[in-house]
Amino acid sequence: MAYGFGGFGGGNMQQLMRQAQKMQEDMKRIREEIDNTEYTSSVGGGMVEVVMLGNKTMKKISIKPQVVDPDDVEMLEDLVVSAVNECLNKIAEDERNKLPNIGM
Repeated sequence: MAYGFGGFGGGNMQQLMRQAQKMQEDMKRIREEIDNTEYTSSVGGGMVEVVMLGNKTMKKISIKPQVVDPDDVEMLEDLVVSAVNECLNKIAEDERNKLPNIGM
């Protein structure tokens, strides 16, 4: 009498393992692609611009001189925070769209 394992014997198990390995390779490739992609956000009519990599490393921040007001530092701080958060949101959206099955 032969005992089966719910259809996961022999060839089926090897096929599942190959599929799992391919999925891991695909996710790694996509993760690397996202990590190396530049994401840019611009706020305040272009007064503050942030460039980040998908691995959440800030690459560049540009601030136009017109927005630097010593009497209103809070506005500049708010613009910087807004630009950084916008970049982070773009990265997260890309992760959700490209890596939907890994819970990122």
